[in-house]
Amino acid sequence: MPKLAYLGPQGTFCEAALRRLAPDAERLPAANVGAALHAARTGEADGAVVPLENSVEGAITQTLDELAWGGPLLITGELLLPVEFSLLVRPGTELPQIKRIISHPAAITQCRGYLEREMPDALVMAWPSTAGAAQEVAAPGSPYDAAISPAIAAEYYGLDEFASGIGDRSDTVTRFVRVSPPGPLPEPTGADRTSLVAFLRDDHPGALLEMLSEFSVRGVNLTRIESRPTGDGIGRYFFHFDCEGHVADARVGEAISGLRRLCADLRFLGSYPRADRVATQIRAGTADDDFTEAAGWLERIRNGQA
Repeated sequence: MPKLAYLGPQGTFCEAALRRLAPDAERLPAANVGAALHAARTGEADGAVVPLENSVEGAITQTLDELAWGGPLLITGELLLPVEFSLLVRPGTELPQIKRIISHPAAITQCRGYLEREMPDALVMAWPSTAGAAQEVAAPGSPYDAAISPAIAAEYYGLDEFASGIGDRSDTVTRFVRVSPPGPLPEPTGADRTSLVAFLRDDHPGALLEMLSEFSVRGVNLTRIESRPTGDGIGRYFFHFDCEGHVADARVGEAISGLRRLCADLRFLGSYPRADRVATQIRAGTADDDFTEAAGWLERIRNGQA
């Protein structure tokens, strides 16, 4: 039975994602995303489940940075989890008593409309996780009155659900990924995604266009691109890419090889089945057989056999 670390404590959306991605796994709660990935890198756990992006908030930057700078890890699976927030309070709490509310920053942003409408005078503060916020509100003597959390956290920590469905959008989804130490890749399924981190060799006009061209000329569709600062000064960035297809596909492999030639460093983060099961659309001239035929033709040219 594998042991998987996750953004804890018990009752987070991340735990819910882990239960669906690996229902038989032993679960190891971690204080933050970095700690969960550290457990996977050191062998304390066999892998980790962490949030990568949200349909409202966008990328989870801590996860992006940890995957880019920490020891190598591979994404081996993903899950799209619908997200619904509740306001949890200690039993008997009334509306006038709710003065201080805590939650994860992403949850606060996604519930901003409700907070401004229903509790405009409340002080809202960030906490490392939604379930951790519920745990803190439930602690004896806590100075906080309410937590924005998953409803399941109320059961874990003995709280009441003061209000449910408080998110500003009812269709919010968070993408979670399962990561593991480097090893064999999942087999291609025809509905795959590949993730990369690319570091520019130098900053010059058209540098990003050059990287994007490696995908476009081979018919590889990007599903996400994010820029993150390197920390080396204003205007210095590296890039996260998600693209359709598997590294075993000729078009994806050639695009990655092209990026490798252009970049100071290129980190391969994995090829894995897409959670939405959307099959990759292959443009004319970019199927594996097309690359094989073209390579054979070129070899004949070089051998004077054309």
